[in-house]
Amino acid sequence: MDKVTNILMAGVGGQGVILASEIVSEAMMKAGYDVKKSEVHGMAQRGGSVTTHVRFGKKVYSPLIKDGEVDILFSFELLETMRYLDTLSDNPVVLVNYQKILPPSVTLGKDAYPGNIPNLLAAKYPRFELVDAVGIAKQAGNSKAVNVAFVGSLSRFFDVPELVWHEAITAMLPPKLVEVNLKAFALGREQKY
Repeated sequence: MDKVTNILMAGVGGQGVILASEIVSEAMMKAGYDVKKSEVHGMAQRGGSVTTHVRFGKKVYSPLIKDGEVDILFSFELLETMRYLDTLSDNPVVLVNYQKILPPSVTLGKDAYPGNIPNLLAAKYPRFELVDAVGIAKQAGNSKAVNVAFVGSLSRFFDVPELVWHEAITAMLPPKLVEVNLKAFALGREQKY
């Protein structure tokens, strides 16, 4: 693959966006790609916006994705998805976890959380998929495995053997968490959207 693939991961602090980007980066390196990654934590400790750029291909020169060149928007939270639509390429994959984390303005009653985000995305992006990663993680036996369940759904878009993903997950997690996360990954990978 000569083309560089650009993945923008977006979410809220505490959702595991950074760990997800590390797993994806590790898997792509193990698959033989040159990988560059950049992360912006924002106010991650307080539920603020978190993004990571993951780029891989034969040769990658910069970790940052230019606006208009995001091939895959991998968004952990519905409203966060909307922030990054202007960064997308012409025919992107928009993979969104069906989870709402209310921003302070909504919890204080100053704003309303938009209720039609999935419909707007489905109407505009032919390759839009909505994933219930929270439900998948619960099905796997640990609601904290949402990020790895969601990575499982992302893994379907790449020609990388499942064993490589397992190796990456095993390398990134403490041994006591590997089994449940591998189960969450497998469930996310086999879901039909």
